[in-house]
Amino acid sequence: MRSYGDPCGVARGLDIIGERWALLVVRDLLLGPKRFNDLHAGLPGVSPNVLTQRLRDLTEHGVVQRRELPPPARVRLYELTDWGRALEPLLLHLGRWGSQAPTTPDGPLGIDSILLSIKAVFDPANAAEPAGVYELRIDADTYVIEVTDGSLHISRDTAPEPPDATLTTDLDTLRAICDHRITMAAALDSDSLRLDGVEHAKQGLTDLLLAPFDSSPGPTDAPRP
Repeated sequence: MRSYGDPCGVARGLDIIGERWALLVVRDLLLGPKRFNDLHAGLPGVSPNVLTQRLRDLTEHGVVQRRELPPPARVRLYELTDWGRALEPLLLHLGRWGSQAPTTPDGPLGIDSILLSIKAVFDPANAAEPAGVYELRIDADTYVIEVTDGSLHISRDTAPEPPDATLTTDLDTLRAICDHRITMAAALDSDSLRLDGVEHAKQGLTDLLLAPFDSSPGPTDAPRP
């Protein structure tokens, strides 16, 4: 990687994460480990060779680490180190800042960006965001949202105990809801989305999910980490 040759912390940081695609790799690992193919599927604009190089660079600098799952899985996972996870506040702030850009690309919003948008707008002082454990089942992936003690945590995982509410749908439907092309009620009526749990928890999960996108008439101004 090229270096700025500048001892300033900003320049030293950019020496590590300033290459094209590097920060997006970090973004897509914030919610948990991924296989190479999963990373590539979430970043369709990057070539396999470039993605391999970015992962190699980030690993060499201690931002990402590789982990091998034992047999019979025999899968290599990429995950953030503690130092890499420390980039989360920067990325959330960058997402909020970037959402004010005058133009918006036409590409689809990825599931990682949708869920990180929830974190970007989460307000612990908002009493309408009750404590609870929620599960999202999006296509073949499952995510857990935990709200407790004024903090919010999202991970690519399953809830250790039955969640307070569960939302099941596909990514296309979720995108359509976030883009205001359909409403949550319409998705429920068409059976393209299922929402289970006690009523207050279902409302809490709905409020969390729509918060980044309800503040504007469309997706253009929604936070996009």
